[in-house]
Amino acid sequence: MAQEGQRQVLSAVDPAALALGLAPGQPLAAARAQVPDLKIASRQCDAEAHRLARIEAWCQRYTPWVAADPLGDGSSGSLAFGGGAGLYLDVTGCAHLCGGEAALMADMRRRLGALGHAARIGLAATPGAAWALARFATGPERPVLALESGAGQEAEAAALDPLPPAALRLNPEALRLLANLGVTRIADLRRLPAASLTARVGSETLYRLRQALGSQDEPLSPKAPESLPWVRQAFAEPLLTPEAVAAVLDRLLTALSVELERRGLGARRLEVIGHRVDGSQVRLAVGTSRPSRDPAHLSRLAAPQRDLLDPGYGLEVLTLSAPFCEPLQASQVTASGMQDTSSARDSTAAVADLAALVDRLQSRLGPGSVARPRARARHRPERAVAHATPFAQERRRRPALAGQAEPESWPDEQPPRPLLLLPRPEPISVMALLPDHPPRRVEWRRERLEIARAEGPERLESAWWDPAEAQEPARDYYRLETGDGRRLWVYRAAQDWFLQGMFA
Repeated sequence: MAQEGQRQVLSAVDPAALALGLAPGQPLAAARAQVPDLKIASRQCDAEAHRLARIEAWCQRYTPWVAADPLGDGSSGSLAFGGGAGLYLDVTGCAHLCGGEAALMADMRRRLGALGHAARIGLAATPGAAWALARFATGPERPVLALESGAGQEAEAAALDPLPPAALRLNPEALRLLANLGVTRIADLRRLPAASLTARVGSETLYRLRQALGSQDEPLSPKAPESLPWVRQAFAEPLLTPEAVAAVLDRLLTALSVELERRGLGARRLEVIGHRVDGSQVRLAVGTSRPSRDPAHLSRLAAPQRDLLDPGYGLEVLTLSAPFCEPLQASQVTASGMQDTSSARDSTAAVADLAALVDRLQSRLGPGSVARPRARARHRPERAVAHATPFAQERRRRPALAGQAEPESWPDEQPPRPLLLLPRPEPISVMALLPDHPPRRVEWRRERLEIARAEGPERLESAWWDPAEAQEPARDYYRLETGDGRRLWVYRAAQDWFLQGMFA
């Protein structure tokens, strides 16, 4: 739903609404009278523009020549198919990389469908004809339509003839005048003399018709991809020692940090390429847990791996780039250089210190060696924890269970849980005074443990709402303390006993 002047109109409808007779551009009051239980949502133009920009960048996997459709905002003829956004792709010279034009369009539609987008694709020799085919000649039963390469102007005209004049991207006033003249197809429009057509409905109609048929040029203005931040230095004399390479790398890091600051970015990954005099290359890659452009911090991360930049017979060119970046806002410091004692500034400094520690650990132990636990909405303890990167802001595409969203934090009120969980519960032998009593003796890994104290049971029923856990038996958990001070977390399922974790 969108605001159009003083009234509210439908800007887009789903297939179910189309089946009920609703259409984009229809006043909301009339739509509610037609369908009383109509569900509506306000149109989020900023979110749509952001999403379209991401899809536009994604489409560059097929061709570097991608441009947004200026009529894809629900205006003009685009309302006839639901107000969907559109993109122009010039695949000249690129289709063979995907196995041909048909294979390219099929792959594009399959991948967009996997991302949750329904696509209608038209391929023609001109942008105007492709626009018309995609929006007016395709549909759910035929989502892809292509004219053969080199088909010629007559073939394009034959494909456009059955379509309505709105397929020529005409303004609403021109469409109204054509309807009054009884022109319902492009074929009827092509039969009219050019002079009388211009006199009656204006020059735009003839101009758009010629664009669609290819007799009028229509250049596209694609969005040029932004280049990656990078710096490069060539040497009159090749670098021969590791010390010289380290000194140059520090200068390049300083220069790259200036470029990142100019763009408002922070590096998540750095790549160094050294070109040797014999034509070979050496590479070095460094990753960060959070965006950073601090040259001193990045230099410390690269220090343990500088041995990979073996100069060999000499390095004549050194290139430093940041292939993965994220927005990074500038932080404020005091004029005296003293630490700001405000709570917000202390929190920012603590996060920065933690990020530096994580980066140093990962540079020594390897990527992915540092993780944090994340709560999950699972009934069984072994499934209630997942591991995520230390500072990841994960987008949850769907709830873990029907009607149950993932928790944002750990629950405050619950019985004690052990710090260490075994990779999988291990079977144990138990001796108790009575079957329902806590264990008095436990045998685990051929070791006999006498129990001094026990707490429990705590019952966890089977998760009847989850098909994966519905058939598992209920569990009775006990917290045990052995004679030598070890604290165990065990449970009984049916007649079997298992050790699942240990308290600190």
